[in-house]
Amino acid sequence: MQENNWDIVITGGTLMTMSTGMEIIEDSIVGIKDGLIVAVCQNKDSGRAAFQTKETIDASGCIVMPGLVNTHTHLPMVCFRGMADDLPLMEWLTGHIFPAEARFVNKKMVYDGAMLAMAEMIMSGTTTFCDGYFFEDTITEAVSIAGMRAVVSQGFADFATPDNPMFEKMMAAAKRFVKHWQPHAPMITPAYFCHSPYTCSPATLVNVKEAAREAGILYLMHLLENKDEIDTILNRYGKKPVQHLLDLGVLDDQTVAVHCNWLTKEDMAVFADLGVKVSHNPESSMKLAAGVAPVPEMLQHDITVGIGTDGCASNNDMDMFREMDTAAKIHKVTLLDPTVMSAETVLKMATIDGAKVLGLNKLIGSIETGKQADIILVDMNQPHLTPLYNCYSQLVYAARGADVKTSIINGKIVMKDRQLRTIDLPTAMKNVRNIAADIIARK
Repeated sequence: MQENNWDIVITGGTLMTMSTGMEIIEDSIVGIKDGLIVAVCQNKDSGRAAFQTKETIDASGCIVMPGLVNTHTHLPMVCFRGMADDLPLMEWLTGHIFPAEARFVNKKMVYDGAMLAMAEMIMSGTTTFCDGYFFEDTITEAVSIAGMRAVVSQGFADFATPDNPMFEKMMAAAKRFVKHWQPHAPMITPAYFCHSPYTCSPATLVNVKEAAREAGILYLMHLLENKDEIDTILNRYGKKPVQHLLDLGVLDDQTVAVHCNWLTKEDMAVFADLGVKVSHNPESSMKLAAGVAPVPEMLQHDITVGIGTDGCASNNDMDMFREMDTAAKIHKVTLLDPTVMSAETVLKMATIDGAKVLGLNKLIGSIETGKQADIILVDMNQPHLTPLYNCYSQLVYAARGADVKTSIINGKIVMKDRQLRTIDLPTAMKNVRNIAADIIARK
């Protein structure tokens, strides 16, 4: 009898690999050792191996699948959840969010907000996220404790920020940030985030991109979130936003554009030619009435698109299952075509394609031997998930984040049977409630 000395074995359940062949394995076995997936097979094909493991997880009645990849977040904005709702984008941003950040954002708020946001993500199936905010060093410290996988982006804008009152010094601080955290990849991968073409000058956009290329890291940016941005950039520079960025030379396969609600066919041709990737955030854009990104057309142009929740001030949750449901349905009703954005397509966007957006697809996004073990178990023994005909449809259209039973990141169990192992949830909630009370008292 063969003996396998594994750290974790997951037995039973339905395994959705999300690999190139999109294999689905019933009554599966997944072996994990030293953070890596070392075995993927059907139970009957295991040769009746003897499993010597530190922990065995019975996945009977569950779907076993890759952890979800949230390609765009602002973690500490959970502290502003519900604070300024039902407003247009620019009024929401300049009249409420920017002033609130200037007054209330500090290291403690960022740390406490990040911890609660990560608890919410782990409990709803997200194992990897891409964040951009202030005090990113503090966020990375929180990430290390929570045990999540993250692309953490140091932000840039042509105005003073809570973590850098003198914006001229942002680059020096950002380079220190990258130097410190780059050795921690792929669990923590640093990146640069230019807020937008309308808050960053051409010099800032170019200088940050040059620094990103020198460091070999991602370069992210909010782009074409609302229609007014087109006229703003056109009036300021005589060009539309994508042409403006193209002429500056900042677009390439290490560029991630967030939102892209007003991308044109010409813009898509540029993105496809240069390999620019996109983070689609449908719920945030719907709530702010910012627009609907032409994702089906992007996919036809072979542009890689992932899904993100955006921050909780504009969403107001970080549940990627809800985001998938919205991403599938909004395009069907917009195009009056029920066949676009199939459940299978959307689940790929939330897993392997999201990993591609972040440059991590060789490591995560699918369950295959040799990849890092970022895996979730979804409990299908629920009234709203009964009966089960199609796994893809059930996950996208019926499942909820609360159906996630167990989450494994880098081969470590961070939640089992809905109990967090790396974050003290009552404390995380209490800390953010205290921050909210202070905001209310000081308004």
